[in-house]
Order: sequence, then C-alpha cells, then structure tokens
Amino acid sequence: MDDVSFLLESLNDHQREAVTLPPQHGLVLAGAGSGKTRVLVHRLAWLIKVEQVSPYSVLAVTFTNKAAAEMRARIEKLLEVNTRSLWIGTFHGIAHRLLRLHYEEAGLPKAFQVLDSQDQKRAVDRVIKSLDLDTKQWPPREAQGFINRHKDEGTRPENIADDGDPNRRQMVRIFSAYEQYCQQRGLVDFAELLLRAHELCRDNPDLLQHYRQRFRHILVDEFQDTNSLQYGWLRLLAGDSGKLFAVGDDDQSIYGWRGAKVENLHQFSRDFRDAHTVRLEQNYRSTGTILKAANALIANNSERLGKELWTADSDGLPITSYTAFNEYDEADFVIGRIKRWVDEGGKRSEIGLLYRSNAQSRVFEENLIANSLPYRVYGGLRFFERAEIKTALGYMRLLQHRADDVSFERVINLPTRGIGDKTVEQMRQYARAEGGSLWLAATRLADGGLTARAGNAVKTFVRLMTDLTERCKDKELHEQVQLVLDATQLIEHYGKEKGEAGETRIENLKELVSAAKAFAYEQSEDEDPLEAFLTHAALESGEGQGDAWEDCVQLMTLHSAKGLEFPLVFLTGLEDGLFPHQRSVNDGRKLEEERRLCYVGVTRAMKELCISHAERRRLHGQENYCVPSRFLRELPSELLEEVRPRINVSRPASYGGGNSSYGGSNGGQSGYQSPQLGGRRRDRALKDDDANTGLKLGARVLHAKFGEGTVVNHEGNGAGARVQVNFDDVGSKWMVLAYAKLQVF
Repeated sequence: MDDVSFLLESLNDHQREAVTLPPQHGLVLAGAGSGKTRVLVHRLAWLIKVEQVSPYSVLAVTFTNKAAAEMRARIEKLLEVNTRSLWIGTFHGIAHRLLRLHYEEAGLPKAFQVLDSQDQKRAVDRVIKSLDLDTKQWPPREAQGFINRHKDEGTRPENIADDGDPNRRQMVRIFSAYEQYCQQRGLVDFAELLLRAHELCRDNPDLLQHYRQRFRHILVDEFQDTNSLQYGWLRLLAGDSGKLFAVGDDDQSIYGWRGAKVENLHQFSRDFRDAHTVRLEQNYRSTGTILKAANALIANNSERLGKELWTADSDGLPITSYTAFNEYDEADFVIGRIKRWVDEGGKRSEIGLLYRSNAQSRVFEENLIANSLPYRVYGGLRFFERAEIKTALGYMRLLQHRADDVSFERVINLPTRGIGDKTVEQMRQYARAEGGSLWLAATRLADGGLTARAGNAVKTFVRLMTDLTERCKDKELHEQVQLVLDATQLIEHYGKEKGEAGETRIENLKELVSAAKAFAYEQSEDEDPLEAFLTHAALESGEGQGDAWEDCVQLMTLHSAKGLEFPLVFLTGLEDGLFPHQRSVNDGRKLEEERRLCYVGVTRAMKELCISHAERRRLHGQENYCVPSRFLRELPSELLEEVRPRINVSRPASYGGGNSSYGGSNGGQSGYQSPQLGGRRRDRALKDDDANTGLKLGARVLHAKFGEGTVVNHEGNGAGARVQVNFDDVGSKWMVLAYAKLQVF
C-alpha cells in the first residue's frame, strides 16, 4: 500500500474522481445517501497530503456546528493532525472569527456582543416603542423578519426603496433605528455577522487580498442551502485565484422559505466556467425500490441538474401504501406497524415518523402514549408543550380557576394589550400583601392604584375574561376552545408572525379545537369537560417523551428529517392541501420545493417505507374530505403494495357533512366514493346485525375504565366512528373507536 492509498480505498469510482480533481473549481452533485461528507473530508485530506497544500490555506464551510465538528473529527482521524487551528466551521462561525480578528476595520467595539434570535426580538421591540409605535400594529417579530430578510440579501435600510408604500416605509424606518440602536451598544445579530463580514472583505481591499492569498482552497458543504449573501461572500473570497469546491444536491433544496436559493447551484457553473462537475449517484442507504420511487417522484421537477440514484443492493420490500378512513385510523395503522417492528426485534429508535405539519403530531402522540410507546419529537416540542398551545390553555385555565397565577401571568399581556412588567409587578406586590391571587389584585387595582392607562388596560382584560366565562356556559368543549381563540385574537396575533413559523402556530391552535372535539366524546356526563381536558393536556405534556438515551420512536417534520436516516420510515398525511401544502399547490416554484421535501422524506428510509393518507381528516379545527397527494400518484404503482384497512363500523348510506378546505368533497351526497388509490369503493349501508363490523347493535362490550356495557347506537366508519355504549355502572357514553379500545364479548 502506497502512502496515499488509504485516502481512496474506501471510495467508489465517482467519489475518487471528485476527491482527486486537480486543484480547480469543482461542483459535486451528491445524491441522498451517496457519501457527500466522506467526499468533502477526503478531498480536504487529498489537498493536504497529495497536492501539498498548506492546511492553513484551506477554508471549509458548512451549515451546522454538528457537521463542522464531524468534519474536524474525521480529518483528525484521517491525517492524525490537530485541527484546532484550521478554518473549519459554519458560515456564522467563520464570519464571527473574522470580525473578532478585525473588529476595528469592521467598525465594531472589541467586546461586541452577539444577539440570539430572542435577544434580537427584544431589541426590535424596544426600538419600536422608542419610535412611539404600537407593537400591535408593528409586531416586533414581523419587523425582525423584515430586517433579517434584507440583511440576507445584503441590503441596508438606506438601499431599500419604499415604492410609495407607507407600511414598507415604516418598516425601513424601524430597520434604520434598529441599526443605530445596535451600533451604539456594540450588538451584532446572526444576520449581521454575515453581512458585516461580507462588507469587511468588500470594503477593505488589502484585507481582502490577504485572505484571498491565504484561502486558496474553499470547500463548501450543502451548497444548495446558501442564500444570496453567503454565495456573494464565497465569490468575493475566491476572487480570480481561489478554487471553490462545492458539494450539494439541488433535489434536496428545501429551505427556500428562509432564503436558500437552489439557483446558486446553476449560477455556480456560470460564474466558474472551468468547474468540473461530478455526480454521486450510488446510494448506500436505501433499497432499490425506495430509490426507484424517489427517482420517479423528483423527475417531475423541471430545471434539475440531473441525477439518478441507484444501489448495488437488492430491491428489498415494496413500499406500503395505506388509505385510512381518517387521522385516527392512520395513527392506528402506524402504531400497529411500530408494534410489529418491535415484536420482530427492531428498536423503536430505528423508526422515523414524518409529517408535513407540526399539528399532525397530536394524534400520533396520543396514540403512542395510550400504547405505552416512548417517543421523542425531534427538533421540536410535543403538541401540548408548544408556546401557542400553552397560551391558549392558559386562558382556559383562567376561565376555570381565577386564582391560577401562572396562567394569569402567561396571558395577561399576550397578545399585547398595554400591561407592562411594571404593572404586573404592582399586582404581584398587592397579591403578596393581601395574601390573594393576581386576579384579585387586578380587579381591585384596576379601580385605583394604577395609572389611568394601565388601569384601563387591566379593566379591559378583566371584562374579556368575565365575558368569556359567561359565553362559554352550556357550550360544547370544542366550542369553548374556539370562543377563547376568537375572543383573545390569538390567531390574529400569531398571524402577524410572517413565514412558516407563524403559519405553524396558527395550524397548531386550530388543531387544538380538533383535539377538544375528539376528547369530549369519551367524557362522562357528570364530569366537567373543560376541567377534564385541561387535566388531560397537563398529563400528556408530562408523558411519553423519552429521555435522550432512551430507545424511543422519533417524530419530526419533514424539514427536521433532512440529514437523518431510519430503517423504517412512516411518511404520513399524503393529501393535496396538506402535502403539498395548500399555499404551494398553485405556485410552480413552491410546488417543486414541496416535491423536493417529499423526495427528502422518501430517501430517509433505509429498509422499509410506509406511506399513508386519509379519506377524511379533521385538521386545524375543520373536517375535510381529502384527495390523495399528487406526489403519491407520481410514484410507480408497481413499487407500491396497497394495504386495506380493517372495517370496524360501517358508514350509513346517508352519511354526509364536512367541507373541502383542502381536497375534494362529496357535497354531502349519499354513497360517497372513496378518493383512494384504484378508486375502490368502501362505503356500505349500516345494518343492525352487520357481521363484518364486529359491533352490531346490542353487542356486549368491555371498556378498560368503564367496564361492561351494551352498544345502543353507532355512526361513521372506520377507526373514527363513534359508538354509543350504555355501561352497566356509569351510564351512556359516546366514544370514538380510536380511543375506546372496546373488547367484544
């Protein structure tokens, strides 16, 4: 073995081609699971070991600290060198390092402070108030987004045209005041790190020349995720002499909503015309069947640079396609498959349960908890722990318990209503002195003891809660939740938060209505439904989530799944309007990004892939008839194995209702035709003694909590059907089959 053979022996032919390119511009189109990190690391090692490039003349840039740490560790192991002094890091990390070294040239104090996202939001809030603007009309988070978007494009406020729009003009004014605020205090936010580093190089020719001579080789990972500013900075550093080696995959560009530009991959070949392109298409992760499905799916996108994933391994199992009656039936199917996987010796941590919307996680979480299956929500919070849900629940707890000080403090000024920290502290002091609650303090201080402005704001809040209490009387549980959301204007409040984050919060709040409606069916007549629901939420927020070391099912959005892999993957909710998302179905560019997101989901699977969709889904508080996703229709039918659901309770011939906020509707007609693969019909007339249902009228059943009873009525179909059971000990109850787990005698 010669001196450098160890750098190449573990690589395939195309990986070797990429690693051993002469010192020139290179573009590596690395498909999912094709070993891109291995290529990047070995390329860096090749430059140092074979091309005799100084380690200090290499700049390696990636997107996450985890990826940067992994790159360092692999280099150290490969070359047996200490990488501490090497320039390997994230875009923000490299920019920060530059600014610390050259703070004077960058116009910063030596001890400048870096603001995280929350610190930046608080700073924007102070600036807006200093301009005597109402934070309700000019929400700090919206202004923060405006500022960061323009910084990511490399734009300062003085270069932004307002186009005669007074709202835009005000945003530019806030941006300008925010810049002055930060400059006076030596504050630098994340977007500013990149922009200031770019300007540092652009506006200091001698300094730029120094770094161009030093960094002769620039290696970039996840190139498809670069934004305009990042790409501009790389071009600036490379100049005419530096060699840029970029690794990326246009088929996995899924962050357009936060500024990433897949076009940068196309622009690379135009800006660096002598660049050599290498395609990595051999996949080491997935079976042949999964890769064929992924290739067929992504082929529907236009203007691709083009790759065809393949594997030397076998085709493996077909892809399971499940058409569920509704979201509960879908969850039952998923949990059943999880149990089978575990029973056959698999680990729970080998399972990835993926969904497009955070709100979808609720039904899965409830079912996992009910089946004592530990889980973790990767890159996010459990449903009842999300801030917007806790705020809504805080209002509802205050309806039930005026003395709940924790809930009082959470909701008193959210949405903002002019009750500041000083006013709240006055109420705390009064409550301590009187030995009472904050609610008591608020009602008394509102009539005296506060400034006129604060007193009026507190009175408004007290009236709001008092009025809500009256309006919620004799209302169904889900109607109470909807009343709280409407009266408090929480949806409007979170709607001001632009982009994916705001939409997700709104979807979660609407899903809370669905949760309340589903929950109410199992409650006894003598139990207060709101009290029971609040207890249920508190218990669920404390259960189910496994510890970091525990073997547990991994739940996550498709965006969070990028870069991960699992032997068994569930890709759920494949319905038009849900996935692809409603906001993308009529926008060609957004639809292609949604398809790339689906491609990412498919290629997370190593051995088994289960895809599911529902005929009906209650999501975001609305009942919908659903049409299977166009992405499902784009998968070759010969790769799919359709699994039919078990029919528990049949649907009445006259069954109707629901709406079609996303997907198709039967318009309430009888004999509803299921919009499923193959167009097969599933509805059947309800019969008093239908042997196929297993739950005929008059059947004796056993419930784990309520004991024995008799089925006296039922409606709906599938796991989402409701049954009315007259229990011997506790009386009559309507129950959802997905929750009831009834045993038939």
